[in-house]
Amino acid sequence: MATIHIPEAEAARDFAALMAHISAGSEVVIERDEHPVAIVRPAKRQPGILLSEAIALAEARGFQATIDENFADDVAAAIEAHREPLDPPTWD
Repeated sequence: MATIHIPEAEAARDFAALMAHISAGSEVVIERDEHPVAIVRPAKRQPGILLSEAIALAEARGFQATIDENFADDVAAAIEAHREPLDPPTWD
């Protein structure tokens, strides 16, 4: 992973370029008066699994859940019942 050092003024002035470096896999060290104040790295991507793989895992573990014609309505009702954040960030 390449490391790029940039002044905070440049990071603020050209955020799109900063994000382009990070998206390309670089670590960016943002500095104030040549002292590091932040390090920004690309997020680690968590590979997902296909729905067919999830179903196979559920069947292998003996789960008997079925998705019926009311499933979408049930999901929508659950979301609507909990519109507030379940774990609000500390800055709120």
